[in-house]
Amino acid sequence: MKFCSIALIPGDGIGRDVTAAAWTVLETAAKHCGFGLTGTEFPWSCRFFKETGRMMPEDGIETLRGFDAILLGAVGWPAEVPDSVSLHGLLLPIRKAFVQYANTRPHRLLPGVTGPLRAESFDILCIRENTEGEYSGAGGRVHQGTLDEVAVETSIFTRAGVERILRFGFEQARTRRGKLASVTKSNAQKYSMVFWDEITRKLAAEYSDVEVTSYHVDALAARMIMAPESLDVIAASNLFGDILTDIGAAIQGGLGYAASANINPDRSAPSMFEPVHGSAPDIAHLGIANPIATIWSGAMMLDHLGEKDAAGRVMKAIEATTARGLGTIAGKDSTNTITAAVIAALN
Repeated sequence: MKFCSIALIPGDGIGRDVTAAAWTVLETAAKHCGFGLTGTEFPWSCRFFKETGRMMPEDGIETLRGFDAILLGAVGWPAEVPDSVSLHGLLLPIRKAFVQYANTRPHRLLPGVTGPLRAESFDILCIRENTEGEYSGAGGRVHQGTLDEVAVETSIFTRAGVERILRFGFEQARTRRGKLASVTKSNAQKYSMVFWDEITRKLAAEYSDVEVTSYHVDALAARMIMAPESLDVIAASNLFGDILTDIGAAIQGGLGYAASANINPDRSAPSMFEPVHGSAPDIAHLGIANPIATIWSGAMMLDHLGEKDAAGRVMKAIEATTARGLGTIAGKDSTNTITAAVIAALN
């Protein structure tokens, strides 16, 4: 029997509840499809930081390297640990160390879910560059605390980084409806974004079967709201992709459905799968967190691991659950109720 080893990082707040829920569903799917999942849980979180002064141990990256994939719940507890500390201490180092440069986020309405738009059907895959761009971490502050204080944040765009994320986008478009929206702000950012546009045009010549449209990010944001059905695959830089995917989550009914994958396309290191709703301290421990985004992320993980039958079954079980009205109204159904319904649909 094939076994897949998964590193589980539940993290903070509702991350613990939704990770446990998703793991139960994934184990059930694995049992039905004849393969095994072994999970090893790590306590890395803001609580861990309070106890040790680090978000993860010094050898954390090497510890994770031996796993087939990582399932992350949520990280953050801003009342005790600044988000800038928790993000740069755990999530970003994992993405960069394992070259998880393709952050993929699906946006569509699940059966029974009513979004805020008039559009009844859309299916968007947003691909966000995940390791450089505006979140490179290059910069600093000088003369802190004085009237002469200066803060510098430098965006880093490399030819290798831009070309590989755009190529990934083109390849994804080929497997879908053959349309790619490349997002920049090249009218205002005349170096990095003009550079991105140039590479888009260069690659477009290699992918003559893909219809390519370049958008300024503000125009694309408007299109996601006014005509989401016109979009297929979106490729964007780290910052623009981060913002646009929050719009995507909103139009698909909310962050409770916001699944994501941090992909290392050449599989030289493990990829990481996570919901993007955050740790939600205001509802932590109430047992009402919607686990669907994490379960959906788990389905993306199974697909990445080659267990496509299991991934498809999990997605059908999610759709059967929301079609019954479960998990479609925030706070109405408990985490356990939604999870039990997904497992019942699997069975």
